[in-house]
This record gives sequence, structure tokens and C-alpha cells, in this order.
Amino acid sequence: MDKLKQIEAFVSVVEKGSLAGAALEQNITPVMLGRRIDALEKRLGTKLMHRTTRHLTLTEQGTVFLDHCRKLLTELDIAEKIISEGRHKATGHLVVSAPAAFGRKHVAPHAPAFIATNPEVQISFNLTDRVVDLVREGYDISIRIGGAIDPNFVAVKLASNRRVVCGTPEYFHRNGIPKTLEDIANHNCLSFNLQGGQQRGWYFQQGGKPVIIKTAGNLDCNDGELLHRWVSEGLGLGWRSTWEIESQLASGELLTVLDEFALPHYDIMAVYPQQRHLPAKVRFFIDRLKSIYAQPDYWSKG
Repeated sequence: MDKLKQIEAFVSVVEKGSLAGAALEQNITPVMLGRRIDALEKRLGTKLMHRTTRHLTLTEQGTVFLDHCRKLLTELDIAEKIISEGRHKATGHLVVSAPAAFGRKHVAPHAPAFIATNPEVQISFNLTDRVVDLVREGYDISIRIGGAIDPNFVAVKLASNRRVVCGTPEYFHRNGIPKTLEDIANHNCLSFNLQGGQQRGWYFQQGGKPVIIKTAGNLDCNDGELLHRWVSEGLGLGWRSTWEIESQLASGELLTVLDEFALPHYDIMAVYPQQRHLPAKVRFFIDRLKSIYAQPDYWSKG
């Protein structure tokens, strides 16, 4: 027999003053309620109350036990209320990881408005181009751009994105336009050098299969924002995400080349550990980013 039901039966009988009253409240028969009290006393090995047809009197042990049971049920009610509200109301500390440049431009700036509508949420950001360990490092969400996702995690697509080769019109005027993947070897390629970055080469699709093209250039670094600046200054080719250069493509400041070889998807995703009940703070924040990114002119505004 369920321990909690036994405890609830005991408290209810004491508060109602009779088996009949408690049974009516719990929508069961007095006989069933009496069995629960008997089972509780048997399990504890002590008499909790003396019952007659007219009177109910607690024993000394019953009085002590009643106080603890009431506290237990109160704490349980509070815990259930907190969890229930947490599924519908965003509360608590939200810890978010995001790529440095993307996080500065497209994640963290939206936090104040989110907090304004969810005032019981506190947000901490770690903007890094390193792939973090969500569980070990205590993150609620990691914003990622492309890459493989551990099967123990859930990935929610926030927006479409592609990786493209780009440069300024001036750069192409000086150095020519690459027409094949092999032509990349004749160009100054500005690459990301952080571990897990682009040191192996740039990824493309050729003949329906992924290929890696080795690149070389006179500048590389571990900061995507700096690489973007160098490309915009005409210092070389970059393998950049469309989220980063969409406004410059629209204005003609940058041009893309080798588009027919670009990978089809390198999407922006929110990643979080699998869990039975996703906290509202996580769900609401993901929904907010998806809504913002879905605005027709969002990416082209720069």
C-alpha cells in the first residue's frame, strides 16, 4: 500500500475527527480508509490512535507523528506547486553558452527584453567558440552553429544558415574569382584556428559528397569577429556564415563565390540535455529566439 496514501489518510481522519468524514473527503469508503490506518500502524509498529464509533483519540506517538506528517504534506504541496508553476512560468537562473561573435550580436542583446517579460529569470552568458560540455559545466542551453549533436542532447533549429566563401569586390578585382574548389589554393584564405575550427580546411559538397579543401593564408586567428573584419577589409577570402554577412551581401560589400559547392545546411541550433520536463525558462528563451530570427528582415538588418 502506498505510504503517502496512508499518511494522507491518517492526517485526514484526525482533521475531520472521524473515518466517515475523512472517507467522504477522499471519496473512498470508511472501510478502505480504516485499512490504510491499520496498515500504517502495522508498518510503524505502534498505535497512533484509539478509535470508537463515537470518539477518536491520538496516542502520544500519534501526536508526534501527526506534526511531522503535516509538515511533510505541506512541503510536498509547496514542491508540487513550484514544479507546476515552473512549467508555465519562467523562473530561476538560466545559463547559456553561445559562440562569441554570434552571442554578442544575436543572443545576448535579446536578454533584457526577455527578462522584462520574465522578471523572475536571471541569465548568465558564456560567449566562447569552444564547444562546451553542457552537463559537466552546468549549462541549460548551448547555442551552436552546425556540427554533430550528441544523441543524449536535444537540438532545436532556430534559423537556417549556410557557410559560404566570400570576399570584397576589390579583393576579387585584384585576385580573380575562384571557379573551382582547386582554385582556392591560389587565394589568401583567412581561417579560424581554434581547436576544432578550420585548421583542417574548409568543408564543401562536390558530387553529392562532403569534401575538405585545405586552405592557406597569411592571417589566421581564434576570433570569428576579427576574421570577419579582415574579410570585409579585402585582405582575403573567408568561409563565413550567412548570419554574419547577410547585410553585407544585400549591400554589395561582400560577394559569395563557389556557391554551388556550399554545404546545404549549417543551421543555428539551441542544444540542451534530454529531460522529461523542460523548464519554462529554457522553453520560453528558445521560443523567443526562434520568433526573433523568423522576422523577414532580421538578418539583413545587420
